[in-house]
Amino acid sequence: MPFGFVGAPIVILCDLLSPASDSVKVGLREAALGTSPHLRGKTQLAAAPKRPEQLKVQVRRTERCAEPLSSLFPRSSPKDEQDGGRSESLERSRLSRTQSLRSGGPGTEEGLKRVCSAPQLGGQDKGTLLKRKLSASEVGPSLVHSGGNKHKKQGEAVACRTVPADLVEATDFECSLCMRLFFEPVTTPCGHTFCRSCLERCLDHTPQCPLCKKSLKQYLASRRYKVTQVLDEVIKRYLPTEHLERESAHVEETKELSDLTRNVPIFVCTMAYPTVPCPLHVFEPRYRLMIRRCMETGTRQFGMCISDSQKGFVDYGCMLQIRSVHFLPDGRSVVDTVGGQRFRVLSRGMRDGYCIADIEYLEDVKVRDSRELARLQELHDQVYDQARTWFQNLKSRFRGQILQHFGPMPEREADIQATPNGPACCWWLLAVLPVDPRYQLSVLSLLSLRERLLKIQHILTYLQSVPND
Repeated sequence: MPFGFVGAPIVILCDLLSPASDSVKVGLREAALGTSPHLRGKTQLAAAPKRPEQLKVQVRRTERCAEPLSSLFPRSSPKDEQDGGRSESLERSRLSRTQSLRSGGPGTEEGLKRVCSAPQLGGQDKGTLLKRKLSASEVGPSLVHSGGNKHKKQGEAVACRTVPADLVEATDFECSLCMRLFFEPVTTPCGHTFCRSCLERCLDHTPQCPLCKKSLKQYLASRRYKVTQVLDEVIKRYLPTEHLERESAHVEETKELSDLTRNVPIFVCTMAYPTVPCPLHVFEPRYRLMIRRCMETGTRQFGMCISDSQKGFVDYGCMLQIRSVHFLPDGRSVVDTVGGQRFRVLSRGMRDGYCIADIEYLEDVKVRDSRELARLQELHDQVYDQARTWFQNLKSRFRGQILQHFGPMPEREADIQATPNGPACCWWLLAVLPVDPRYQLSVLSLLSLRERLLKIQHILTYLQSVPND
């Protein structure tokens, strides 16, 4: 019941039960009517002059209201009279306290002034204020004492519940995918928890929860795989030995994946060349995993080879360095890479669906003799000028496509033996020339800069002899 509608029963009970003076009754009635906007409106209407017809209706309403009021006070038994006597003595003590407030000293007058200032507030706010003052005056010091204890209990440090260590088993915290202890546990929107790496591998194949098969497309698109801190802290606190073993195993796996000479990941797709950009569209689950591991380990490198029908992939390739990865909402990614070092395959293998290999890196054999170096420099300049002439004579459509995909032709280098792979212009030309990939592979595997320049010169001579259609 709202507080404003309690005023009328209080006035009626005071009139029937208390022998107080008229001034007290008037004060209580004013306070009750002041707290209720509904009753205050009725009082204003009652103060207006009424016609005889309105007075008759008022008398009838009063007679009807008097009947249920008498039913509120049934005849009491002797036992109820004893209880009634106790309640009457309690009521008299309260009324005497009220009279003492009205006839008290200066402190009481100050309190009454504060109460009298309440009409400046709204009806609902004033009712709340009077309710607070009434509860404080009736309860007295005990309320203040209990309030202090309440604040004291809130300020005290609550003791954390401890669980016996022998009741916590590592099997209760195993990932349902790898069947090992949770490492970096993440919880899906459907409420299932997995290792972060395990969940990512499942989402590479299908955007569904591995257990309940609920769609996780939005979860995959956001890529916010936050570790469940509560579960992670519980494992570290109650299973410290098992957690250290799991963490050490993860470190060993990461260290093995970081080796760039043994078990190097191989992307079997197309030809790649040193210093030449190679953008990739990664959509297969095995290569999603491979790119993610390259980013997590920090190497940001993998090998690129073309396929071979007998061996799986050829004996020579080029390392690619990841410059950026743009993930699409469905899990695919566009990877921007650039060619690095050349390598030769020593042995082949397989890991989690993608190829791996032990490799050794290739370097050009440097020319030490000054006269041979001068002839090599002269050959380089001839090939460079011939290549620039061929590129400028291309149709604008072909030239625009080459510039968009491979960028502009590199500038002439002063020291052609400064890098292990030789001048960058050779690799740019090898990438843009319309040559069979097997022939390009043979040039990639050469360790002599002179032989590489001669092969490129032969290709340019042939293309310049063919009419440019």
